[in-house]
Amino acid sequence: MEYRRLGRSGLRVSTITMGTMTFGGQGGFAAVGNTDVAQARRQVDLALDAGVNLFDTADVYSDGLSEEITGEVLEGRRDDVLLATKARMVVGSGPNDGGASRYHLVRSAERSLKRLRTEHIDLYQIHEWDGQTPLEETLEALDTLVRSGKVRYVGVSNYAGWQLMKALAVSDAHGYQRYVSQQIHYTLQSRDAEDELIPLTLDQDLGVLVWSPLAGGLLSGKYRRDVTAPAGSRHLGEWSEPPVHDEGKLYDTVDVLVEVGAAHGVSAAQVALAWLLGRVGVTSVVIGARTEDQLVDNLAAADLVLTDEERARLDVVSAVPLRYPHWHQAATAADRLSPADLSLLAPHLPG
Repeated sequence: MEYRRLGRSGLRVSTITMGTMTFGGQGGFAAVGNTDVAQARRQVDLALDAGVNLFDTADVYSDGLSEEITGEVLEGRRDDVLLATKARMVVGSGPNDGGASRYHLVRSAERSLKRLRTEHIDLYQIHEWDGQTPLEETLEALDTLVRSGKVRYVGVSNYAGWQLMKALAVSDAHGYQRYVSQQIHYTLQSRDAEDELIPLTLDQDLGVLVWSPLAGGLLSGKYRRDVTAPAGSRHLGEWSEPPVHDEGKLYDTVDVLVEVGAAHGVSAAQVALAWLLGRVGVTSVVIGARTEDQLVDNLAAADLVLTDEERARLDVVSAVPLRYPHWHQAATAADRLSPADLSLLAPHLPG
């Protein structure tokens, strides 16, 4: 297992992060998985044996049950791992049971600490943008949590580029703790993050944790053209996270994943994860599994090395047209592009 620095912090995290959204299976999360305590303990054992040192959850997963199970199965070995959780989503019926206000964040952190059976959270992440709470309030609350010792580092998830850059600017202006990472959706099926979020990552020296790196299973190899998906499959029906805008392109991409996987004797899922781990700016991919076999297969992606030719095939089959202003910059600003700019534009420049 490789360990990479999380942004500009001194923290080193495994390239594979264990996600626990499948733990519990309550409410709407039953469609994702219903891993009980015994199964969770076995999965955590496998992850630790593989060298995973970061475990990621959220207060909203199964109404807090995911955090409870995570805390229970990590008890006695908490000092050997890093714990990340999130807050911001609506977790109750009250008017302040959601959002990124000081009230909600401090209360949510204290509740998460109890459920996780720990005295501190290593990485506390704002789960989603809150356009109504002043950033100064959110960031001051996070700064207070860090200074109190309840939180070690702070991160963010699902922000747009301008929102994240504004937050970093507010932190710098007031001397608040700065976000060290962003947790984003980024896959061969959805490369939107390359437009703004990855360049911002490089420019501001942030870490990137990728959630749902197999696009919720779309890149696992079970969704093929003219092949009926296995019973119980969620996608290409009512389930729309992530959305599929071009089904034909998805199938083309999966075809290449399967072919590359066959050349290595591994699954399409391993190839999709290995592609991500080789992308500029990516620190770690967050994997969750319904079954032990899925987890073992995903963990093996940490050791898979793709050739330059294989990467190029995957890049081409999943490529999307440049959007404005990127196509204009590629045509007229090539003489003054930064490494952050080139992360997106380099393949589109002449020569």
